[in-house]
Amino acid sequence: MLWLIGLGLLAASMASGEGAADDAAIREVVKTYLAAREQKDEKLLASVFTADADQLVSSGEWRRGRASLVEGTMASSAKEAGKRTVEIETIRYVAKDVAVADGRYVIAGAAEDRRMWSTFVLRREAGGWKIAAIRNMLPAGRR
Repeated sequence: MLWLIGLGLLAASMASGEGAADDAAIREVVKTYLAAREQKDEKLLASVFTADADQLVSSGEWRRGRASLVEGTMASSAKEAGKRTVEIETIRYVAKDVAVADGRYVIAGAAEDRRMWSTFVLRREAGGWKIAAIRNMLPAGRR
């Protein structure tokens, strides 16, 4: 009987991703995304996105496709000074190869720190985890 429970728990954990190794890889993709922005490295930035990635930024602008994300991200980084950080707080696996990561997004060092939320949808591809979607949200009542 206990082995059936153990087998069930094992199956459930396998269905929800691979655990700590996947969590670490996902956090690393987000760190690489931020580093590419900081270094203004278009090639590195493009490497973290799926070909069909999209982003909805806090201003309401949509960016669709890898090239649009790279172009918009580089323009945004050039326009808005400050150090960007994203502290991933939760990672949830909605399928074996799809994860949703939520984190606090801060742009510090400008006139006033911008405090937002970001949600990343990541998909595991042949080369590892890639960002398929980003949603940046400004808390209600703040602009």
